[in-house]
Amino acid sequence: MTYEEWLATVPETITTDPLWKMKVYRLALLLNDLAWRDTLQLASEHRLSGVADQLLRAVGSIGANIAEGYSRNSGKDRARFYEYALGSARESRHWYYSVRYHLTDTVVQHRLDMLAQICRLLMTMTPEERKHTIAEPRAEYETDIDPSTTLPLA
Repeated sequence: MTYEEWLATVPETITTDPLWKMKVYRLALLLNDLAWRDTLQLASEHRLSGVADQLLRAVGSIGANIAEGYSRNSGKDRARFYEYALGSARESRHWYYSVRYHLTDTVVQHRLDMLAQICRLLMTMTPEERKHTIAEPRAEYETDIDPSTTLPLA
């Protein structure tokens, strides 16, 4: 399957969302689809079913954390979820390397290359997001209430 063939299968409800503009999200979603196929092959060997499960969870977590982070209000919040995604990408890399004898060299190298690209993008995005804040400018408020007086409670 080529990228263009895969792209044709992605529903419009996903491709018209502003999140879709993020290359890292598109890569994570594609990798998730590929991981499903890879893990089906791995799970057919009984002793690899646990590893297949871990791999699929780790890969799925990359895109899920990017999506959740993208929806946050503050750069600090977004950065936190992008860090989670980075951790999941590195975990996924670990699992793909661990199963390298059970998938073809071409498949493993392709997945490792995709994960390296995702990691690079996330490592660039995260510090940039920390610089962004959404907050009102600090305002001075005046009041006629004397802070030394006791206020009635309801």
